[in-house]
Formats: sequence, C-alpha cells, structure tokens
Amino acid sequence: MRVLLVEDEQQLGIEMIDFLEKEGYICNWSKNLKDASEKLAINPYDFVLLDLGLPDGNGLNLIKEINQYQKDVSIIILTARSEINDKVEGLEQGADDYLSKPFSLLELKARMQAIARRKGGWHSNILEIGDFQMDLNSKVVMHEKEEIPLTNKEFRLLHFLLINKNRVLNRFQLAEHLWGDHLDDDHQSNYIDVHIKNIRKKMGVFADMDWLETVRGLGYKIRR
Repeated sequence: MRVLLVEDEQQLGIEMIDFLEKEGYICNWSKNLKDASEKLAINPYDFVLLDLGLPDGNGLNLIKEINQYQKDVSIIILTARSEINDKVEGLEQGADDYLSKPFSLLELKARMQAIARRKGGWHSNILEIGDFQMDLNSKVVMHEKEEIPLTNKEFRLLHFLLINKNRVLNRFQLAEHLWGDHLDDDHQSNYIDVHIKNIRKKMGVFADMDWLETVRGLGYKIRR
C-alpha cells in the first residue's frame, strides 16, 4: 500500500517512514501543505497520515483536496492538539480516524490495518481467500495448518489484489505497488507475471486457484 505522510516534525517523520517501510508500505513524505497538494495531484495513495499543525496552514484544509483527487483514500489525522473540535471537524470532513501525539507506531499500524479491514468488509487479521487463509500480522498464507512459503513481494502482491477484489489491476499498477515507481518498460512489468506464476505454483499444489484470474490484455484480478 502507498502512504503519504504530511508531517513537519523531522524526527517523528523519520521514525514513521522507517517503521512503515519496514512494514512493507511505500511512503512519500511532505512537510507542508503545498508539497502535499502537489503529490496528491499526481500520485495515487491508499492512506494519508495528516498532521494538523503545518507551517503553511491547517491540515484540515487538505482534506477537501484529498476528497477531490482521491475519494477512496483513507485519512488518519495526527495531532498534538487537545481541542476536540479539531478532531470532530476532521472526522466530519471525511477522515477515517485520528491519533493524538505522542502515539505508538504499533498503534498506528493497528489503526491502518483496522481501516483496511473495515473498508474491505473484513473483521479480523485473518483473510479468507479461496481455500487459503492470509494472516496480516505474521504475513503468511496458510492452507489448513500448513504454511506456504511466499516471498515478501508475493505476499504483498496477493494482498493488494485481494483488497481490490473484483477489480482488474494492470501490471503497471501492481509494479508501482511493489516498487513505488511508474514502470514504463514492458520488460520490467513482466516481473509481475513471474510473481503471479510463482504464487500459482506454490499455492496450486494445495488447492484450486480459479479465483485468481488473468484478464487477457489487461492484467489480473481476484474474484469472489
């Protein structure tokens, strides 16, 4: 998943980016509203982590732009302010949650996972996918009680397809999710085909995988 952090505190920003990237998120960091606005106009995001007290204005002003450019993005407000009105206003404008500083990075991760589950229609960290179970905490895929040895990129690719179930994702969208870059070279995008082939090979030994579809000329999707 791709995350935009809008935060002007240098040390906090470094800690958050380091933590999220180790958790497999692809991160961009803006330290003011102007830069955040420019990034939102050109990059797709799954999450925006939004500080309210920014040097060039109130972070709440960015929520309208987020809703304009990317209506499906999830927003978590980060604030040191004690005023309840700021938090309420943010939630009323479309934010999904808020965290008051200082906060635990593990709590941030848990809040992000909870939002992703809720929007995906799931209610636990164990996701069902065909005859398999995907554990978001331990980042493993199981069939009955046997663990399937997917690599980190294979797990992330499968998870990204799952949270976008019934939606066709092309190779460039999938490659950008894994590597964080727009890949214009067809040769590079073929790495996605290799990952999909490996996923099918490893999991297909245990059960049928007709839910993972190749859409000719377009990309891949997971159907219900």
